[in-house]
Amino acid sequence: MAESNASENVGPSLNTLFEMDPRLKPYDSDFRRRYGLFQKRLVQLEEVEGGFDQFSRSYQTFGVQRLPNNGLSFKEWAPGAQALFLTGDFNNWDTVSHPYTKKEHGKWELYLPPKKDKSSAVPHESKLKVVVQTKEGESLFRISPWAKYVTKKPDSNTYDWIHWDPLHPYLHKHPRPKRPKSLRIYEAHVGIASPEGKIASYTNFTVNVLPRIKDLGYNCIQLMAVMEHAYYASFGYQVTNFFAASSRFGNPEDLKRLIDVAHSLGIMVLLDVVHSHASSNTDDGLNMFDGTDSCFFHAGPHGDHAVWGSRLFNYSSWEVKRFLLSNLRWWMEVYRFDGFRFDGITSMLYHHHGIGVTFTGKLTEYFGMQVDEDCLVHLMVTNHILHTLYPDCITIAEDVSGMPGLCRAVTEGGCGFDYRLAMAIPDKWIQILKEYRDEDWDIGDIILTLTNRRQGEASITYAESHDQALVGDKSLAFWLMDKEMYTNMSSLDPLTPVIDRGIQLHKMIRLLTHTLGGEAYLNFMGNEFGHPEWLDFPRKGNDESYLYARRQYNLVDMEHLRYSQLYAFDRDMNRTEDKYGWLASAPGVVTTKHEGDKVIVFERASVLFVFNFHPTESYSNYRVAVGSPGKYKIKLDSDDKQYGGHGRLEHSTEFFTEPVHFNDRPNSMQVYIPCRTALVLANEEIDYCY
Repeated sequence: MAESNASENVGPSLNTLFEMDPRLKPYDSDFRRRYGLFQKRLVQLEEVEGGFDQFSRSYQTFGVQRLPNNGLSFKEWAPGAQALFLTGDFNNWDTVSHPYTKKEHGKWELYLPPKKDKSSAVPHESKLKVVVQTKEGESLFRISPWAKYVTKKPDSNTYDWIHWDPLHPYLHKHPRPKRPKSLRIYEAHVGIASPEGKIASYTNFTVNVLPRIKDLGYNCIQLMAVMEHAYYASFGYQVTNFFAASSRFGNPEDLKRLIDVAHSLGIMVLLDVVHSHASSNTDDGLNMFDGTDSCFFHAGPHGDHAVWGSRLFNYSSWEVKRFLLSNLRWWMEVYRFDGFRFDGITSMLYHHHGIGVTFTGKLTEYFGMQVDEDCLVHLMVTNHILHTLYPDCITIAEDVSGMPGLCRAVTEGGCGFDYRLAMAIPDKWIQILKEYRDEDWDIGDIILTLTNRRQGEASITYAESHDQALVGDKSLAFWLMDKEMYTNMSSLDPLTPVIDRGIQLHKMIRLLTHTLGGEAYLNFMGNEFGHPEWLDFPRKGNDESYLYARRQYNLVDMEHLRYSQLYAFDRDMNRTEDKYGWLASAPGVVTTKHEGDKVIVFERASVLFVFNFHPTESYSNYRVAVGSPGKYKIKLDSDDKQYGGHGRLEHSTEFFTEPVHFNDRPNSMQVYIPCRTALVLANEEIDYCY
């Protein structure tokens, strides 16, 4: 594929950005300077490396590579080292018999010819280590930063580098799915994807979880904790080995099969990628690889994250750029992921890393010396490369700061991400459930939180993600129903007031978030059916228990339990969206936000949404505004008995609009809204193909 001509000496087209937010015009020079640095970076890649395509394929030359004659080439970047040696099973762990040759710019190379029988000198699944001799004369045993597979030593917390070169690697059979207009994401962690108290496998996920995701109507999976991490309880966010798929869950071929089967089901798979920092581990991580603290990271305190206890990449380093960009290409090409959710973007964008900073939305917070422009330009280049080479690639930014232009095209002065996470929404729901009685909910504040996003920059809305499930917090279902979930979830028994309230609000909160909060939707695994309790990985503090490091999908399969009702609602909510496409449409237009009645009414994608959050008051002949005249019918009803509701509405009812102007809309109609009920109504006279 020909590389884009974005490196030509032209400025960004800022008109769109300024039209959406005229307040940004005073920062015209900042946007142009950033774009100029981006162009300069592309020119450098062209002149020095022959272009970004070749540069970002460096995983094909670094680390260990098997050549056509079965010889092996080894290549590392270790600028602070005095000497490098290769050791392992192949040479009985002789630490000096196989020295690397020093090349320019801190590179080291070694060639191992094939054996006499023409087989590889290093057999598949044998162990290796790089021996780094420092300038102080110390010998350090290291894992190659480009290692493709590492496994945990028995009775140890450190990892071995395993040479992974199977005779018959898994070959993908199915093409990548096309990028959907409406993105519905299932956030998942392979290791906890089972009711059993153990680490689950890639194979378990493929066989037992993928069919559930397909049935639920999600068209995208966001896989967490795939990049190898020595500490399981880090949730995958303290990465030690960037090119290695976690061996806890199986081998690399198992992961390839998982992604291939997902593709066969029409489901995209995104990698939760961590390029914002790295584990501080030295024996099995990147830290101090060449014996210095400045190999991949900033030297001194500048290279340490004060809160996370991890190392911070030096994004101005040429070889760090090579490593990180090649890492993304590796996951896209070898495993055939479809994109990335970039973790910790706020830490990357600012020299203060967001530590002790409260972002208020003032534009001065996004421009000036506090912005790490080396990293910002790196992200612009990253998105440009990914979207040029893979037009359907999806990139998501986890940013709490609200950086303007983060999700606008690079050519428009933006950073090039496709979506940003609407991180304020789940926090708002938790705050409401913790602090307010139902009758005191601030309807206007809820709507503001759901709709307060940058125009023209797509947001992923969610009621709860893995963050809200972690120990110290609880799932929404557990906030709503708490200990009664242990005893009163049987549909064979009458609804208790607590369970009744919890089930109705669980559905309403998720539907309102889904329909009003963004341009894509995310759900963390298990929460679709009201998973109880919280999430806690085995660690010393809980006696290495797996009790809360699992997802109890078996609860859904017990039909007498009400979890299956919540599952059915989540499934039908996604299927209804798939038909009407509200996520792919313009933001909703709110016509009613009544504090006393606790009613919210809005239109989106020519569909009418009606919510009555009042705990006790039902409303007959409640007038609601609509734009399009016609006959409306109920398409989704949270009060339906199959979803654990009370069945107070007749779904065959037809609602006819009247030319009665109401709440700034030309038409209106009257509906019955039971208490704690949400309705989706569609106009029978409109063709909703989108």
